Order: sequence, then structure tokens, then C-alpha cells
Amino acid sequence: MVSPQLNYAHDHVFLGSAHDENAQRTLWVVALTVVMMVGEITAGYLTGSMALLADGFHMATHAGALGIAAAAYGYAKRHASNASYSFGTGKVGDLGGFASALILGLVSIGIGFESVLRLFEPTQVQFGTATLIAIVGLAVNIVSALLLSGSHGHHHHHHDHGHDHHDAHGHSSAHSQDNNLRSAYVHVLADALISILAIAALLAGRYLGWVWLDPAMGIVGALVVARWAWTLMRDTAGVLLDRTDDHVAEEIREILSKTDDATITDLHVWRVGPEARAAIVSVLGSSAIDADTIRQRLAPVHEVTHLTVEYRTA
Repeated sequence: MVSPQLNYAHDHVFLGSAHDENAQRTLWVVALTVVMMVGEITAGYLTGSMALLADGFHMATHAGALGIAAAAYGYAKRHASNASYSFGTGKVGDLGGFASALILGLVSIGIGFESVLRLFEPTQVQFGTATLIAIVGLAVNIVSALLLSGSHGHHHHHHDHGHDHHDAHGHSSAHSQDNNLRSAYVHVLADALISILAIAALLAGRYLGWVWLDPAMGIVGALVVARWAWTLMRDTAGVLLDRTDDHVAEEIREILSKTDDATITDLHVWRVGPEARAAIVSVLGSSAIDADTIRQRLAPVHEVTHLTVEYRTA
């Protein structure tokens, strides 16, 4: 644990807030989901149901997201004060998210392809067994959603923009954007919906003889997984590639343009953790002020937890 003593310059702990409570609940949800996911995928193969298979892999997307979130939290915490990470370990979660999204994107293509084949050449599906397993899957989703909605609230309880911004216990800004948890919660809800659709498709197949509904649901499930994978890859890649955080960059420009004794010559703002940004501000200005003046002016930009100011006089 990093002590916020002032005997060294500063630390680089850019983890999100509410780590520990979130991690604990997250682990429960992961355990439940992984068991169910393996069950659904296995049952999907055995019963020949594409809807069940897609539902299982859809569960894998959030078991993956959550499992990686948990692993990333652990890793990021352990190495939080390791000097070899020049900007800390706040991006570990994004790296994990990107990797899992990539794998699941490929899986979704496979399921979609197989489902399309089965639309044209229907195979025998054991609807009864598949329906039962889909119903258990739905129950697991609902339990997971309840567990996660509890952990969700913590994000907004405590934020004080006071003393030590990179205290690892996260006194953080109100608009925290922990990609992992946000996607996990939305996911569980989407999952419940997909489970309901899968159950409907299986029942229709069993009682109405609409065999085509099962592969059709397989396609829908594959599309949902693909869309999730794509958006997560896009967001996490932006963080991994140090994409400029426009909102914060704009705020910095605005503050420094209020006075005419300094002009920005170079500005970099990027994300170094779920709730942390780093900024490098190069300024050309009059000899009446210096780098510390610029630093004080930028103090209200609380998103920036690591600020480097370069000051040259004209």
C-alpha cells in the first residue's frame, strides 16, 4: 500500500475508486457466471441449440470482462508503486478488456457463420433440455445483476477533491468511468434479455415447430457479442494509444486563454487510469509569471492527477 507521506515527490497510483468492495462482489459474479457459461456452452453443443450456444458465449463476454477486471485490479494494485511503469498501472484493465474483446469478437464470427449454415440445413435440437438450461441461465443473470447493482452504487458515494489525488483508496472525481464495471453491469442486463429471447426461441421450436428460430437467435446473439466486442475494442484501444482526452484538453485551453500573459505551444492530455489523466503543458509567456503560476491556474482541473508544465519566457 502506498503511504501518502510527503517524503518523496509523488506516486503514480492511478487506480479507480472503490477497488476492494467492487473486486469482492465481482469475484462472486465471475464464479457464478463462469460455471453457468461452461454449462450453457457445453449444453449448446450437446443439444445442438445455437441459441443456447450464443447465450453461453454472451455470458462469456461478461465473465471475461469481469474476470479480467478482477485480475487487472489485482495486478494493478500489486504493481501500483512499481517504478518501472512510468505512468503507473492504471491501464492494465484496458489491456485486459482489449484482449478479451478481440477473442470474443472472433468467437461471435464463428457462431454467426454456423448459425447461417443451420438456417439452410436445420439440425436436430433437443429443445426440452436446452430450455431448462436457458432458464437456469436467466436465473443466474438476475442474481448477478442484483450483486452488481449493489457494487455500482459505491462509485458515487465518496469523492473529495482534496489532499492526495492518487491515494489508492480513490477519492475520485464524480464522473468516474471505470470501463470494466460499467460494461459489466450493462452486460448482465443485456444477458438477461438474450436469455429470455433464447428461451422463447426454444419454446417456439418445441411447441410450434419453428426450428429456424434457434439459428436465428444464434445470429442475433452473435451480433450482440460482436457489437460489444467492437465497442470495447474501440474504447480500450483509445486509452492504450494515449488518445487525447478532448474534454480535459479543452478545459485547460480555456483556463489558460483567459489571461494574455501566456500562450500554449504544446499540449498533451491522456488517460492513465479509469479516473486519472496526465497532462503535459508547454507554455510560452512573460517573465512576470513562471511554471508554478501555470500550475496554480490549472489546479481546478481535477481530472488531471499528473501534471507536467514546461515554461519558457518569450
